[in-house]
Amino acid sequence: MVPINTPHKNPNLPEALSAANSSVRLQAALAAGTDADPGLLETLVARCAVEPDFFVRDMLTWALTRLPAELTVPRLVVELRSGHAQARSQALHTLSKIGDVSVWSEITRSLLRDADDEVARSAWRAAVVLVPEAEKPALAEELAAQLGRGDRDVKLSLSRALVALGDVIEPMLLKALASADPVVRAHARATERLLRDPEAAFDPAVDEAKRIAALGPERAAEVAGADR
Repeated sequence: MVPINTPHKNPNLPEALSAANSSVRLQAALAAGTDADPGLLETLVARCAVEPDFFVRDMLTWALTRLPAELTVPRLVVELRSGHAQARSQALHTLSKIGDVSVWSEITRSLLRDADDEVARSAWRAAVVLVPEAEKPALAEELAAQLGRGDRDVKLSLSRALVALGDVIEPMLLKALASADPVVRAHARATERLLRDPEAAFDPAVDEAKRIAALGPERAAEVAGADR
C-alpha cells in the first residue's frame, strides 16, 4: 500500500491549486493528475470541497482517479458524511468515476434524498453506476419516489438515472402515472418516453408539469386544448 504522507513530487502544487486564477488552478490539477502523487490526496480532496470552477473540479476528480484506489476510496467515503454539500457531491462524483462497487453500501438513502439538489443528483448518478444487479429494483423504488422533484435539470437527472436502470423501472412508473399529483404524473410520462426512446424530447412533459402546477389540472387542460 502506498503511504499517504509521502513528500510531494512538486511542492508548488498545493499553493497553485488554491491560486486566485482559475487557469492556474486548472493547470495545477492537470499536473497533479499527471504526477499521480499520493502525497497530494488530502490537498485534492480538500480542494474539491471548495473549488468554484466546474472545469477545475472535473480535473480534480480526474487527478483523484489517477491515485491508488485503496487510498482514494476510503478517504472519499469519509467525505460522504461531510457537512459541506459540495464535498459530498464531489466525493460521490469521483466515486462514480472510480467505479469501485464495494462502496455501494455507502450510497445511503439520506444521500439519495439529500436536501441539496446537486448532492442528490450526484448520488443518483453514482448509485446507478455502482448498484449490484439484485439491488436495482430497490434503487428504482427509491428514485421513483422522488418523481416530481426539483426544476427541469433535477427532473432530467432523475429521469436519466431511472432510465439507466432499464426495464426494472416500469412497475414504478406505472404507479407514478396513477399518482394524484399531476407533476409526478407528468414527470413519470417524461421518464417513460425516455425509456422507450432515449432521443425523445423531455421538455414538453416538464412544461406540462409546470403548467398544471401553476393553473391546476382543469384549467391546464383547457389551455392545452386551446393550443391544439
